[in-house]
Amino acid sequence: MRTYSLDDVHETRKRRDSWWTVYFVDPVACRVALPVANRTRMTPNELTVFSLVLGMVSAVFFASNQLIAGACFFYLSFMIDCVDGKIARLKGTGTPFGLWLDYVGDRIRVVLCAGGLAYGQYTLTGDVRYVVLGAAVAVLDLFRYVNAPQMKRVREAVREERQEPEPDPDPMTVDLHDPEPPGRGPRPRAFFRLFRRLNRFLARHRVRSHLVSGIEFHAAVFVIAPLAGAWALIPLAVLAGLLLLANEVFLVYRMWIFTRRHGVGSSQESREHVLV
Repeated sequence: MRTYSLDDVHETRKRRDSWWTVYFVDPVACRVALPVANRTRMTPNELTVFSLVLGMVSAVFFASNQLIAGACFFYLSFMIDCVDGKIARLKGTGTPFGLWLDYVGDRIRVVLCAGGLAYGQYTLTGDVRYVVLGAAVAVLDLFRYVNAPQMKRVREAVREERQEPEPDPDPMTVDLHDPEPPGRGPRPRAFFRLFRRLNRFLARHRVRSHLVSGIEFHAAVFVIAPLAGAWALIPLAVLAGLLLLANEVFLVYRMWIFTRRHGVGSSQESREHVLV
């Protein structure tokens, strides 16, 4: 069996990722992935299931008002979830079923942990705001995961109709570097220069240009806020939720600009292909 080095594991990291993953998860996940790859025969799917079990444990701790333990187990769950992808890329053992399992496991973990937090705080305080908070966290997370693939389908449909090659994408970013939309004057060049410098800086550090994604949202709600204490749950969750929603609205706006610029065909077949 081949022996892998830490450099081999580093090569499996995503070209660009969320800043929370880059700075706070990958350094640990890579170290964990190395012995898993060299000393065990654990498959990516087994790691995904293990990650889900840790997420369930996190939800139980949240429901029991043990916030610090819940936050620690949520971090461990997410970290193992990163390890399974690294093992899949390192050994070439990823499968389509594994993609589905990883996707569904993430959603189950978030819903259970949101429910656990809501239940634990409501039983402790009787404050219905925690019930609303748990529901809002679950709904916002589900919206994000429904929205992203649909935006990707729209871009692919437009490019397919125009027979343009699909660029190497940041899957959560929608043409952030396109020129100004049609029908408007050029935006200030200073803004573009600043944005490009910021993007180049982030790219050098493997960080995505959109700084508030679902991963940062999960980190704020299920790790940072519980570690800070019960007082921080609602304020941090609301702030993180608003920033995530603003990011999603911005991405939808950029997608709309993209479709206007490239002009989706007017045939019924094209409209069905994009919208169905």
